[in-house]
Amino acid sequence: MAESTSADVQVFAPLQNDLILRAARGEKTERVPVWVMRQAGRYLPEYKAAKGDKAFFATCRDPELVCELTIQPVKRFEVDAAIIFSDILIIPLAVGLTVANDPGQGPVFADPILLPSDVDRLNPKPDMEKELGYVYEAITLTRKTLQGKVPLFGFAGAPWTLVKFMIENVSAGPNPNRARRFLVEYPVAARKLLEILTDAVITHLVLQIKAGAQIVQVFDSYGGELGPKLFNEMELPCLRRISHEVKKRLVEEKLEPVPMIVFAKDAHFAVEELANSGYDVVGLDWTMKPTHARRLAGSNVTLQGNMDPVMMFASKEEIKKATKEMVQKFGTQRYIANLGHGVMKDTDPDHLGVYIDAIHQYSEEINSTA
Repeated sequence: MAESTSADVQVFAPLQNDLILRAARGEKTERVPVWVMRQAGRYLPEYKAAKGDKAFFATCRDPELVCELTIQPVKRFEVDAAIIFSDILIIPLAVGLTVANDPGQGPVFADPILLPSDVDRLNPKPDMEKELGYVYEAITLTRKTLQGKVPLFGFAGAPWTLVKFMIENVSAGPNPNRARRFLVEYPVAARKLLEILTDAVITHLVLQIKAGAQIVQVFDSYGGELGPKLFNEMELPCLRRISHEVKKRLVEEKLEPVPMIVFAKDAHFAVEELANSGYDVVGLDWTMKPTHARRLAGSNVTLQGNMDPVMMFASKEEIKKATKEMVQKFGTQRYIANLGHGVMKDTDPDHLGVYIDAIHQYSEEINSTA
């Protein structure tokens, strides 16, 4: 019987590889599933060929091209999931900021948030289906095109990380502390901004799931910058509300539940809190010791991570050795292998392939002797 994301929305081909979904739910897996953050992107020659000179945000708005870019790494590697090609910065656009440049080409936003009055000009209740419909169309198309080969990820940026970009225009150059200063200098406006973004993230994730996403991740790429006090006071409540409200909305809309992952880079101090925040999986960056993270997280969540992305520049033998050590430390159950952050743009795809294959090889070997 074909899977469906709801009784009356979409019907898709049966899933052939559910390793990641089982691992996320804490079910037994015969090998460790693996995918990598930014696996669809500029390190692949086929990505460059398909995208050409098309601007980044324009690429994100092209469902057919997004579908092609999303599936490219699935064709090249034995990854256990696809992740939709998109960007976390589309949510600030949906709530009212305007584009100045593509990411990496100077200021992303023409009208960053600098004062409390800037928050008031945002749309607190945008029509997300109208603003970001191209994402949902791309997800449905990609899910159908995958024909059940692997699950499809949706994702969103976490509220604080979005605030960081909206205030500091990160790729325009360093504006250290401006966003954190906003949180403490204008706490009322900051909480209003976080609430607007949290609502948008919840809706965006639900609509992605409705369109066909089978697992979702919340990226808090600057989470660790807050430190324990601000993270616990300002961001953690947002992350908790996202996990709880998404799951509640899925029940209300009679949609199948999907696993949820939270990845808060550099937030070592919050592993225990994140493990109890309603997510099925906690992602780890490369600076965390797997055994220490296991102790902090406990046995009720799956861990994801955490090979240092620069290891993809090591020799193939060194990659294999480091991968084997990582799998041994994490164990083969309640574990999803990944990098500790996104794959770097100059990475040799063949080296990444060695890493992916080694995850499967060594985890299968460990399971066979268990």
